[in-house]
Amino acid sequence: MPSWRHSLEIMPVVGDAERLRTELLVIGLFSTGPVSGSAARLDASTAGRLSQIMAHGELAEMPGATVLLHHLPGSPAPRTLLVSLGQREAFSDSAYWRALAATAKAIAEGAVSEAVVTLAENEVPGRSLSWRVRQAGQHLASGSYNFFPPASAQARKARSRPMRSIMLLLPQTLTLELVLALRQGIAVAEGVALAKELGNLPSDVCTPDFLARTARDMGEEFGFAVEVLERQALEALGMEAFLQAGTGAANPCKLIVMQPQGRKASRKPIVLVGKGMSAGPAHLSPPPGAEGADARFNMSGAGSVLGALRTVARLGLPLDVVGLIAAAENMPGGHGGRPGDVVTSMSGQTIEMGSDDTEGRLLLCDVLTYAERFKPACVIDVATLTEACVAALGSHASGLFANDETLAAELLHCGGMSGDRAWQLPLWDDYFGQPGGSLPDAGSLGGRAAGAITAACFLSRFARAYPWAHLDIAGTASTAGAAKASTGRPVPLLAEFLIGRAGVATQGRAPRANMELH
Repeated sequence: MPSWRHSLEIMPVVGDAERLRTELLVIGLFSTGPVSGSAARLDASTAGRLSQIMAHGELAEMPGATVLLHHLPGSPAPRTLLVSLGQREAFSDSAYWRALAATAKAIAEGAVSEAVVTLAENEVPGRSLSWRVRQAGQHLASGSYNFFPPASAQARKARSRPMRSIMLLLPQTLTLELVLALRQGIAVAEGVALAKELGNLPSDVCTPDFLARTARDMGEEFGFAVEVLERQALEALGMEAFLQAGTGAANPCKLIVMQPQGRKASRKPIVLVGKGMSAGPAHLSPPPGAEGADARFNMSGAGSVLGALRTVARLGLPLDVVGLIAAAENMPGGHGGRPGDVVTSMSGQTIEMGSDDTEGRLLLCDVLTYAERFKPACVIDVATLTEACVAALGSHASGLFANDETLAAELLHCGGMSGDRAWQLPLWDDYFGQPGGSLPDAGSLGGRAAGAITAACFLSRFARAYPWAHLDIAGTASTAGAAKASTGRPVPLLAEFLIGRAGVATQGRAPRANMELH
């Protein structure tokens, strides 16, 4: 597990912002229309200073722009952070998220141990107060995450920081619904933090064995039953395709199975499948311009499944969720497969090997067959699968494929609610001919055209026994450019889906929410 912990406390409070003593007061301001709510009361107590700042254009109109004021006369705090909400008439989910992200960044980078944040009092069209509180909890908590190499001086310094406290100001009487909404947001942030941490670790650290230890640690902490299937067990199951993906590596493949302790076999669980490929030949010498080629992030599917399971456990959702982590390394070696080789999958279908860059679908196809034994309500697999998905959708949306339109619609809705969006691409019969080989039942590589679709079509051959969805997160699992880092996606989407499937409020006992970011 990560070598440092940073604690953050977020508490819901009710009252007037200008009467709350704190080190930092955060106020949201619209660039158009009169100031209102906490902003109006603070404007009155500061002799119209906020109105003057807006009139002079000192605060940029773009949502998320900030101005930090020191020792503002009439403010209850030595520091006052003004955050732009954009135009009042154009205020939206996106503007709210940007304002929250800017606030979280300012708090994390500032020399303050406590803050009062008033942004949740601003109404977002079509969204409830509970939604605003949940999003505030998630984004404020997520802003406190930073990755430091485990043995670095930065990590040691992070461990010694005192706990920070954020008071989230609510515009109405505190209710259990609002407390639970805040707990949900914080729990999602904790799952995102775990996914980020795993994705940011170097490939020689985050090996199949490391993922197995992480799963076992979570099992001990939250009561998951964890089983790790090694080569002998995988061979007995006939998972030749799975094993083929890691035959050239020094670290052996593992199938990690996580399920609730005492789960009744009669209940149909939701099964989450994560690709945990910690390295691969295509990533040793990536082609020019391949943004998603960093080997660290090729196990992000596994990280997101572990993160989602952590959120489920933290909230105590009354839901059976099974996690299947396909963990392997795909390195060149004398025992590795060759293009043109034919392997037999667990399902009995034969597969013609394509290039070395198709190892992910070889891992996943056998795990999708293995998932049948749970008689699942649905299966969702998550993988950084194809550069073609990056070319099609960039970094804004994950590629969504499904053999069940109801499940697809549910995931698309959850993406919109959480801001972790997906976009559905087709699984038409027209594409199924492209990956086919002449000898085997299927080829593992479908050529250059529609690569994300043909990869999904390949996987769909092994997911016919249940409602199934595939999320290609090659473009969304990490940020590109010089400052590459894991995003923790699609944990927010999966968490929204699982909380919705649970169908009940989370069980909270007190109007306070604590989290530890790992």
